[in-house]
Amino acid sequence: VIFAPGRRVFAGTPVGTIGREPRELTVSRSRPFKGGLLVVFEEVGSREEADKLRGRYFLVPADEIEPLAEGEVYVHELYGMTVRLPDGATLGEVVDVYELPQGLGLDVRRADGKGTVIVPYRVVTGIDRAARALVAEPPEGLLD
Repeated sequence: VIFAPGRRVFAGTPVGTIGREPRELTVSRSRPFKGGLLVVFEEVGSREEADKLRGRYFLVPADEIEPLAEGEVYVHELYGMTVRLPDGATLGEVVDVYELPQGLGLDVRRADGKGTVIVPYRVVTGIDRAARALVAEPPEGLLD
């Protein structure tokens, strides 16, 4: 219910707001549109202004959203998390997150120095938000 009428959001990026004075926006209305949402903000009066917000993330203060359930994580929290294999070995660190048609993909910088590997989020079997770590069971052959 992030885009419910009256809700305030801030324009930003996956890692935070833009500038010293983040732009606060108030949701006027929203509706499904082409696999996403069409959101109208009270402060945006023209299509040209709306186009400037294209591709932006809309952020909500943490104290204004529902607490997460056990084992859940916000996408922005994935950046910098340590990825471990089921045997406890460290695979690496999440350096980017991609929204792919198949679901989220974690770009993991490998601890063994062999570059990066995209790990599908669907293979994550455990998350420890406090330790900033997750456990993933990559499909056979992914790490070869």
